[in-house]
Amino acid sequence: MRTNIQRFILLILCLSLGVNTFPQKNNNNEQKQVSDRAYWVDLLYKMSEPVLSNMSKGELKKNMIVEYSPSWDGRNKNVAYMEAFGRLIAGVAPWLNLPDDNTPEGRQRKQMREWALLSYANAVDPENPDYLLWSGSNQILVDAAYIANSFIRAPKALWNPLDQITKDRYIKEFKSLRKIRPAYNNWLLFRAMIEAFLASVDEEYDGYVLDVAIRKINEWYLGDGWYADGPEYSLDYYNGYVMHPMYVEIIEVMESKKIYSPVKFDLALRRMQRYNQLVERLISPEASFPAVGRSMTYRMGAFQALSLSAWKYGLPETMTNGQVRNALTCVMKRMFSVGGNFNKEGYLQLGFVGHQPDLADYYTNAGSLYITSLVFLPLGLPAGHAFWTSPAEEWTSQKAWSGKPFLKDYHESIKQ
Repeated sequence: MRTNIQRFILLILCLSLGVNTFPQKNNNNEQKQVSDRAYWVDLLYKMSEPVLSNMSKGELKKNMIVEYSPSWDGRNKNVAYMEAFGRLIAGVAPWLNLPDDNTPEGRQRKQMREWALLSYANAVDPENPDYLLWSGSNQILVDAAYIANSFIRAPKALWNPLDQITKDRYIKEFKSLRKIRPAYNNWLLFRAMIEAFLASVDEEYDGYVLDVAIRKINEWYLGDGWYADGPEYSLDYYNGYVMHPMYVEIIEVMESKKIYSPVKFDLALRRMQRYNQLVERLISPEASFPAVGRSMTYRMGAFQALSLSAWKYGLPETMTNGQVRNALTCVMKRMFSVGGNFNKEGYLQLGFVGHQPDLADYYTNAGSLYITSLVFLPLGLPAGHAFWTSPAEEWTSQKAWSGKPFLKDYHESIKQ
């Protein structure tokens, strides 16, 4: 029998590691599930508040502390503000789509939505101090695509309420980006995402761009749920940062608008679900994941595809809600319990876990880091959804490395 002192010490150790090793009764499980969602909401709010509260007042450029890579390549530094807003709002969008309520979370969400709508307007208002950089750098194509993606993810909450002047400005700015030639890799999807958004609101769209992006990404499919990021394969997390989520969502829009797609939605989704099976297995028993490839500073953005499925399409049959929620929560706690992820003003700092500026690639700045918000997509599910109410379960590697039964894994052919 443990003494109360021993229990207390063990509890502190477990919390510091972001894991939970206590056997739980049903009522304690219920307590933990509530705290999981509250933890996600509070972390997202902490991450978002400095960006959206300032931008809603036209003061983001004035107040944001922007850290740039030590190997910065000299591009226009103002790209940082579009990166921060675009990447953040794509992750926040599903949560803001939930209806208002009078819970503490509901009040946070309502405040965030109000800030977001004001920020959207300021982003395309040439007279506003926070008018974003819409020309002069190819990088803007990337983050304009994330803004477009946010509208696709939550049109009723984020697109429909905008005034007509603001909507017209977005249409104009998005179409102006057609002059940018995308890089011959995942960037094809950024160009296509903007066209998919235009199609979704019944604006003129470039069908050739959509067709080429879908065909080319399909040609780069390697098998077993993995795409190459261009003609040559790179071992990194761009399948999660960009390729699977944008590919699936673009094709979904095309099919909903009866635009021919050379790859069917069901095929793209099956490939993403296979990827999700494998990326879940990369989470170690200690709630870490391999620090490999470029853009490691994007942190939890590596799990966007898994989070997208949890929110919108359902998880693979081989996984449970409690398993995935517990795994992602424990990784978050391990990562964000380390000091240095945020500066004293509350903005994200360069690093993978903590402040590690030398990890930043030549194109990385503090705004780039807000792609980590893409892991929060399941907050778009109501608090009563099984993702949040299911008992916490061990994830695959926890079972495997503790000698418990776990599912074997096999190659899956998903060519067509």
